[in-house]
Amino acid sequence: MEYRRLGRSGLKISTITMGTMTIGGGGKFAQVGDVGIADARRYVDLCLDAGVNLIDTADIYSTGACEEIIGEVLGGKRKDGVLIATKARFSMGPGPNDGGLSRHHLISACEASLKRLKTDVIDLYQVHEWDGQTPLEETMEALDTLVRQGKVRYIGCSNYSGWHIMKALGISALEHRQRFVSQQIHYTLEAREAEYELVPISIDQGLGILVWSPLAGGLLSGKHRRGQSPEGTRQLAGWNEPPIRDEERLWKIVDLLVAIAAERNVSPAQIALAWLIGRDAVTSVIIGGRTEDQFRDNLAAAGLKLTDEERELLDAVSLPPVLYPYWHQLWTAKDRLGEADLSLLEPHI
Repeated sequence: MEYRRLGRSGLKISTITMGTMTIGGGGKFAQVGDVGIADARRYVDLCLDAGVNLIDTADIYSTGACEEIIGEVLGGKRKDGVLIATKARFSMGPGPNDGGLSRHHLISACEASLKRLKTDVIDLYQVHEWDGQTPLEETMEALDTLVRQGKVRYIGCSNYSGWHIMKALGISALEHRQRFVSQQIHYTLEAREAEYELVPISIDQGLGILVWSPLAGGLLSGKHRRGQSPEGTRQLAGWNEPPIRDEERLWKIVDLLVAIAAERNVSPAQIALAWLIGRDAVTSVIIGGRTEDQFRDNLAAAGLKLTDEERELLDAVSLPPVLYPYWHQLWTAKDRLGEADLSLLEPHI
């Protein structure tokens, strides 16, 4: 297992993180999985034995039950260097202040997560999504307070747009607050929109990238093929993330993953994960599952290195359309740099 610094911080995390959304099985995430404490304990041990040192969860997963199970499972393992990341933002109750990124909710949500996780400190506390009703200054001040109180060690964001991130970093610099060290995003061979702004921002601003659902809800696992999908999968259970806007492009990507995997005698999922682990600014990919076999297969991607030719083929089949203003910048670059130097505009144009 390789360990990488998380953004500009000195914290080192494994290139594979254990995801926990399938644990618990209550609330909004009931259809994703209902892994109980016995299986959760086996999966945690399996990941830790493979060298994983970060477990990612959220208060909204099974409405707190997931955090409770993780807290019970970890027990004394925290002393062995196991890191915990969790998130807050979504409503955890019926009250008007039971959600959002206000100072009131963030502090109370953090204290509730600490109790459920049976720990004194959260290693990475992430705001789960943008809150357009709370002043960002208030959110950043609350996160700064949690760090200074010793309840949180590092802060990050999840599902932010480029301007959200830059505004937050600007406030942190202006007001001398703790700054985000990472962002958690959706980024796969099928969904490369992050390369327009989120990846370049991470490189420029020194943010680590944690990738959620790196197999696109299982679509890139190799189990889904043209005209067929196995029973019991997320896609058949009403889970519509990620949205697929070009189905033909998806199946071309899957076909290539299957072909490369067959040549390497590994699973298509491992090829898809290895591609991500090798992308610029990606610190770690978050894997989850409902079975031990799924975890074992995904963990094997940590040691898989793709050839330059394999990467070029995957890049070509999955290249997203060039959107404005990037197509305009591309024209300007051709005039200024010449065709031979367009590689300077990587990764997506």
